[in-house]
Amino acid sequence: MNTLLSDSASTPASGGSNGQTLRIRGGRPLRGRVEVKGAKNLATKAMVAALLGETASILRDVPDISDVHVVRSLLEVHGVRVEDLEDGVLRLDPSGAVSAHMEEIDAHAGASRIPILFCGPLLHLLGQAFIPDLGGCRIGDRPIDFHLDALRSFGAIVDKLPSGIRLSAPDGLHGANIELPYPSVGATEQVLLTAVRAKGTTELRNAAIEPEIMDLIAVLQKMGAIISYEPNRVIFIEGVESLRGYDHRAIFDRNEAASWAAAALATDGDIFVGGAKQQEMLTFLNVFRKVGGDFDIAEDGIRFRRGGPLKPVMVETDVHPGFMTDWQQPLIVALTQAEGESVVHETVYENRLGFTRALVQMGADIVVHPDGIASSDRRVPRRALEQAAVINGPTPLHGADVVVPDLRGGYSYVIAALAAEGESTVRNIGIIRRGYEKFLEKLTDVGADFDVTE
Repeated sequence: MNTLLSDSASTPASGGSNGQTLRIRGGRPLRGRVEVKGAKNLATKAMVAALLGETASILRDVPDISDVHVVRSLLEVHGVRVEDLEDGVLRLDPSGAVSAHMEEIDAHAGASRIPILFCGPLLHLLGQAFIPDLGGCRIGDRPIDFHLDALRSFGAIVDKLPSGIRLSAPDGLHGANIELPYPSVGATEQVLLTAVRAKGTTELRNAAIEPEIMDLIAVLQKMGAIISYEPNRVIFIEGVESLRGYDHRAIFDRNEAASWAAAALATDGDIFVGGAKQQEMLTFLNVFRKVGGDFDIAEDGIRFRRGGPLKPVMVETDVHPGFMTDWQQPLIVALTQAEGESVVHETVYENRLGFTRALVQMGADIVVHPDGIASSDRRVPRRALEQAAVINGPTPLHGADVVVPDLRGGYSYVIAALAAEGESTVRNIGIIRRGYEKFLEKLTDVGADFDVTE
């Protein structure tokens, strides 16, 4: 019998860790159905976009996760009225928006990096913005220089203070020609949220084109923005005088869908992920099939299971339409059960393979190459900070005592514990709730055997 505590009741507004611990008894296949709502990486950004409208916005399929709670708190600190119309539906009214003190922003931001995306909208709305030191998962260097350089291009003045960063725009913001050194999702979002109200036209080159970016563009177009996407990662934005509110249903969370798919693969289970769609997961589905997984596409979701013995693969993470970095950590757990040597090249974040140390503790045979591995069959260009993991399998996993390091790594530890024989202790599970709605309830829905303690 599972001892369930509320997923949301004990999650701090900051989205940081808490003292809750999972005790998992593994070795059984996961079977059942879970539902995924809107993507964390769209819902939080669409909430920020509501600041740009002169009328209220309505956002649907909003997941009940701590990152959403953080953004809601930050909006409310800035005078935005946020109402729950029904489960997963928010009404955001920016008509009372005001400036906020650095201390208030810092108190509500916690470990989130979302505050940096408030800068463009707040500069348009109030002429100034403040952001504290930024947190987030410790998976690598995620510099805000891309963001600050872009804001400077629009005419913002950036002052770095001991407690954070103050931005101002005494002469307003104007269109700019910007080329990102890397197709960063966050920096692309920053440019979009700033350019739509800037005077003149903005040309953004080497932009990120993830489905969540396209969905954010759809949100902004509903608000009255003029945005066109050209070939070769070029986006043109024609600034407009004013924007109105939107009514939008967020794109589904493909990261969560892939996580449950990997759980089915690792535990030899059978999980139907309601709300998942094929088009946005084409790259993942190809790799899933190569590994030995099978899936059925339905109108209301995708069913994931094994199609036979698991096979080794070579995977390179990359920006969309490549294999997402968020997908590799749960997949590595499944690859410990594949028959042979798999290689995962992590080219996006340099510290994202640190989570494998706990898997080795649980019996996995994984060797991390901190400088990556050169290979003639590589398709993604090598990056200076990349790493690679070589996974030899199959290796039986056994229970262990582990501490959640980051969002996807934490979920991966839970999968490993569920696949392992014996009992495992997974500590610091508050981090997992940053991106997984009703996580404990969903574990119960697929038949996991666990208890929760404070």
